[in-house]
Amino acid sequence: MKTIKRIALTLLFITFIVLLFRGFLFRHLISYKSLGQRAKYSVTEASLVECIDESFVKGSDIEIKQIIILGLSITSDQLSFSASESDTDPNKLIITKKAHCVGYACFFAATCNHLLDQFHLDDTWVAKPQIGQLHFLGTNIHEYSNSPFFKDHDFVTVENKKTGEFIGVDPTVHDFLRIDFVTYFK
Repeated sequence: MKTIKRIALTLLFITFIVLLFRGFLFRHLISYKSLGQRAKYSVTEASLVECIDESFVKGSDIEIKQIIILGLSITSDQLSFSASESDTDPNKLIITKKAHCVGYACFFAATCNHLLDQFHLDDTWVAKPQIGQLHFLGTNIHEYSNSPFFKDHDFVTVENKKTGEFIGVDPTVHDFLRIDFVTYFK
């Protein structure tokens, strides 16, 4: 009985540590590599504009990481994951509310770019939806699946046009695991 109790406490402790440090662990175990970019969309649908504009206080100062976190929050609030074929245009996704990783990336990028415009940071920063692949400890995990659904995975890079700095973001992973930033390499 003592052994079972010890094992249960150990598993509980390990689970707690993994949950507490999930972002750190994810960024050190999983990295993203871009294969190319998806088309960028502009926010034109009135309900999407309203949804984004209601999410922040006008006239406040905000930094790029806060904009990214706000964009992730809006994306998670508005979309739910669907493995079936869905649209990728954020102006349509605001109505259908269902998307796979391509839709999540396009929706987040459009939302982020709209926020960058609202805070007058669009001359410095731009969000770009990427077609990519995931690597676990340097090994491409997409090579181990024959499913067309797992041939790639979309994410977003937020790039500083002046310095060339990149910030990797995966809105789909954020929706499931609440991990804000990911490791991206070219």
